[in-house]
Amino acid sequence: MNFKIYGFLVIFLIIFVIPTVDAQVSFGEKAKQKSVTIVINSEGDVHVKHVISPANLPKQIELIDGIVSNIIVTDEQGEEKQFSVIGDNTGLVIFPSDDKSIVEYELEHAIIQKDNVWAWDFRYLETTSFILPEESDLIFVNQRPVHLDEKKGITCHGCQMVLEYSINEPRIYENTKWENQEFLVEIRSHSTIDEFTFQQLTKSITFDVSEKNRFVTTIIPLELLWGPYAVFLNDEKIDFHEYINNGTHVWLNIRPENTGEVTIIGTTNLPVTNPEHTTFDVFTVSIIGISIAAVIGFLVIVIIPLIKRVNLR
Repeated sequence: MNFKIYGFLVIFLIIFVIPTVDAQVSFGEKAKQKSVTIVINSEGDVHVKHVISPANLPKQIELIDGIVSNIIVTDEQGEEKQFSVIGDNTGLVIFPSDDKSIVEYELEHAIIQKDNVWAWDFRYLETTSFILPEESDLIFVNQRPVHLDEKKGITCHGCQMVLEYSINEPRIYENTKWENQEFLVEIRSHSTIDEFTFQQLTKSITFDVSEKNRFVTTIIPLELLWGPYAVFLNDEKIDFHEYINNGTHVWLNIRPENTGEVTIIGTTNLPVTNPEHTTFDVFTVSIIGISIAAVIGFLVIVIIPLIKRVNLR
């Protein structure tokens, strides 16, 4: 019998003869993963896909922690391949192949929904890409906000994080006036927002939050209120995240631990440019500049030579 075939059969028999409880020992080297992709739908269902590099020996991969079901291993042409499960669906042994191996499975109850926020305490030490539901464009990684905008998801390297997101997070729009101009302030939160006010004198925005431990994101026009900012809850300073300053708006995110009045204080209001004022200012500056130049010219041409003549005499 060919030695390669004999060796393969020995490995195959060892894997299937060892009881499940003892099968957590390592068989072969760790597989080289070209990619790991996690797709999450709006119902919180999770589909995982690992792409494994070709290998001429059996390779082992660790599956993402959770209740694993519907495991399937295929080659690049979609043909199903044999594999062996390690332990209680904690890992797989992939048999030798000249093609890439594609491992796919479902994870049940990996993401938990509480107070309209989906959360996943995730750990997998391979570079992992997450495709999030289309209805969620704002996510939180270890409580830090990430705006997906038109992107579909994120990539996490050596990944250990708490991922949180909402589906169709409510948006509140507040119109406020200053210098005869209207500004739109947007607030995104599952908490009820009441008593919104803008105080020009104190350079502050205030509003009430009725529920605690809810993400509250305020999108502020920079022409209305410029940073640096400070945020208070019931007159006590609290932490916040400032991000996505695109030159016209800034996003401020908080997660109040209690209900009450939130106050966002800036340093300056930036007045909207008035064309008439601009013309007047430019004219004034021009006159001042010409006057200064005339004085300097008079000093250089007339006064300084006169002083020199006096000194020479």
